[in-house]
Amino acid sequence: MLKHTTNNGTFIYHVVAFVTVAIWGSTFISTKLLIYAGLSPAHIFTLRFLIAYVLMLTLSLLGLTKGGNRKLLCANMADEACMILLGITGGSAFFLMQNEALRFSTATNVSRIVCSCPLFTMVLMRLLVRGTRLSAWQVLGTLFSFVGMAAVVLNGKFVLHLSPLGDFLALSACLAWAFYSIIMKRMNERYDSIFITRKVFFYGLLTMLPYYIIVPQMPPLEALTRLDVIGHLLFLGVLGSMICFLTWTWVMGKLGAMRATNYIYVNPITTIVFAWLVLHETITPYFIVGTAFILLGLFLSGKSKSA
Repeated sequence: MLKHTTNNGTFIYHVVAFVTVAIWGSTFISTKLLIYAGLSPAHIFTLRFLIAYVLMLTLSLLGLTKGGNRKLLCANMADEACMILLGITGGSAFFLMQNEALRFSTATNVSRIVCSCPLFTMVLMRLLVRGTRLSAWQVLGTLFSFVGMAAVVLNGKFVLHLSPLGDFLALSACLAWAFYSIIMKRMNERYDSIFITRKVFFYGLLTMLPYYIIVPQMPPLEALTRLDVIGHLLFLGVLGSMICFLTWTWVMGKLGAMRATNYIYVNPITTIVFAWLVLHETITPYFIVGTAFILLGLFLSGKSKSA
């Protein structure tokens, strides 16, 4: 009975992780449509994080949230520094490097490298986090999911296009998210998910300011007055950022950084599904086979109790 209850309790965390990453997969479509409307990747990141931060700060100051109400600072400067790192690794640096990589490398290369985050997280946690032990199920599940992700992204065509700068930026984004996951593990033990998420948005925005000093370009006013653009920005800011970052922080606290991060492999699946629905792109047999491998990998990884 105890085992059955525990499995039921864990199941909901896996569902929330899956849904969160599925929504993140759909955000690529909104981002692509906003770029078509004239907004740059930097504009999109700034506006979506700004919407999310203002909403969360307002709710907290009004006392409408259960955690992190009117609290603005961490308990000590060391923790505040960790929050700054979260804002950089999971916010400004990650999104900038990922989007800039697309300017120099192929979408296939960038997708394949960025979606390798769970592998890097697994290795870095083993090297940097004292007491971390990786089970055979966890390693096997991660490798199965990686193979599935490669099948989905490559779509049966292994064409190697080397672009040192673009691939380096994509790899840097991948490493940034891996460090984000490791730092988040520590912060989850000390603060609630609402407080952490609000700090991530704040420092993500703050550390984005130097970019606008180098590239002083404002979003086109004409685009910001269009209803479709406003709708996509609200979707990215409210659901894709505020709610999804909240649920992701909560899930990482429940499942552990490694098991939660494995769900990043679901990202290309949902992106392709939404691209099929919205942009009428084609789904191939490689997508179906790759999806099966990813889901099998997630199942195997879920059998492990280690974080």
